[in-house]
Amino acid sequence: MKGITKLSAAILAGATAISAYASDPLRSVSIDSLVQDHKIIYVGNGQESAHPDSIRSLVERFYYDQYRSFQDPAAPYFLFMSRDANLAMGLGGVVRMRGYFDPGNSMPTPGFNTFDIPMGDTPLNRNHFGTTPAGTALFFRVIGRNAKVDTYQLYIQAKFNGYGSRDFKLSKAYAQVGDWTIGLASSTFSDGSAEPPVVDANGTTMSMDFSAVLIRYLHTFKKSGISIAASVETPEMSLQSEEGVTAQRSTTIPNFAAMIQWEWARDQHIRLTAITRFLPYRDLINNTNHTPVGYGLQLSTVFNPTPSLTVYGMFNGGRSYSNAGGEFLLSDYDLVTDPETPGRLKTLPGYSYYVGLGYHFSHKLFSTVQVGQGRTLKNGGRPDSAYRYGLYGAANVFYNLTPRIMVGAEFNFGKRCNIDGSHRWARRIGAMCQFSF
Repeated sequence: MKGITKLSAAILAGATAISAYASDPLRSVSIDSLVQDHKIIYVGNGQESAHPDSIRSLVERFYYDQYRSFQDPAAPYFLFMSRDANLAMGLGGVVRMRGYFDPGNSMPTPGFNTFDIPMGDTPLNRNHFGTTPAGTALFFRVIGRNAKVDTYQLYIQAKFNGYGSRDFKLSKAYAQVGDWTIGLASSTFSDGSAEPPVVDANGTTMSMDFSAVLIRYLHTFKKSGISIAASVETPEMSLQSEEGVTAQRSTTIPNFAAMIQWEWARDQHIRLTAITRFLPYRDLINNTNHTPVGYGLQLSTVFNPTPSLTVYGMFNGGRSYSNAGGEFLLSDYDLVTDPETPGRLKTLPGYSYYVGLGYHFSHKLFSTVQVGQGRTLKNGGRPDSAYRYGLYGAANVFYNLTPRIMVGAEFNFGKRCNIDGSHRWARRIGAMCQFSF
């Protein structure tokens, strides 16, 4: 905890010092070009709004919120808007096609993550080429303003996933009224805007950007730029159960998450978040029920030292928090076997981090580099062949042919290391073409 406190203070001091010298970042210019790239269709009676700023401020709400990430689609090109500019709605989407090639050791999934790096060296996992439409999405959004509730919105999104299949599934569905959000939305423990842009379908490997069914209160004190949030979220569990020894029980207590953030300029902030999880299981040997508690803390930031340069960073740590998202999502790391006490399970400590730098050569051309690591700290009852840590890195370049057509190319590399010290490296070259409508 002391380490997170010191790191938070250092980032806060550094960001405060440099923010005074940074003018409007070029990445904001890219978003501005999207804000202006809409066809407004007015509906209803009365005169068209005489206030262009009111129209723009409503459209900007599609792009500026606390939990938007690079992977989220742009607002629809065609927007239906009331003539007083107090209501806008649209149906839109994004089509993404990705191709990738793994030279040497290849992994079986379209998403690049170190957990899936094959540990064996056989002709079956060498030099693989693949394609995926993962990230292709459709959505419907309504955004409005009302004198009683301030702002409100309804949002529904479905998309193809980034793993082994091409299933089209609901990914978000929520309502937001004033400071309240209810539905399937980004968890309060997430910070999508602090993730460096990537081509890969899996997103930033070490991130904790995930969705949950929740009720959240989020309030921003506009004069200070400070935001606070708290939520109750539906839990999901994945533990090392053993037939006749341990078994997962039904969850009875939700997850609790909270956040505090300081935003000194639009899309530049530092955020501290926390999550608490209750993990019920049954000891079948002694016929007793237990509910260990997992928790996680996360510090994240995104800021611009100069108009062209963007810094991304995230560090999180805790016990049995990692199945909420990130690299550890792919295995049973909520609770692991306690080898000293048959029938008992215990929480697993771990941490992960990434740092990234983005550079905008212009508002159309930009590039990012990043490195990260995810690590579990104790072996528990896991076998020697179990995953212990992963290293990850990426370098890419993106170009906006138009505000709504983007192409990109990327190089990924990663290392998986098991408990017994055995390890393997993997590399990937990928490309993407994206169209938003």
